[in-house]
Amino acid sequence: MSTYAPLLEEIDVTFDITLADGSQEEVHGADAYQPEHSMTTFFSTGGRHRIDCWAVRMASFRSDQIVAIRRLAP
Repeated sequence: MSTYAPLLEEIDVTFDITLADGSQEEVHGADAYQPEHSMTTFFSTGGRHRIDCWAVRMASFRSDQIVAIRRLAP
């Protein structure tokens, strides 16, 4: 029997990223992102309000190649 109880309700979020070359990427399951040096990294936080040591890195893109980021929620 699991004793895990999520801190917050987890939502299925998708980020749509437009890159400088015109291509589009989708990151499913990430609910936050932040710059990390020359990269922008997308994280799954497990419903917590912050990116911490338990957050899972889902994808990274070069920050200078990102034109737009859109958050798509159901």
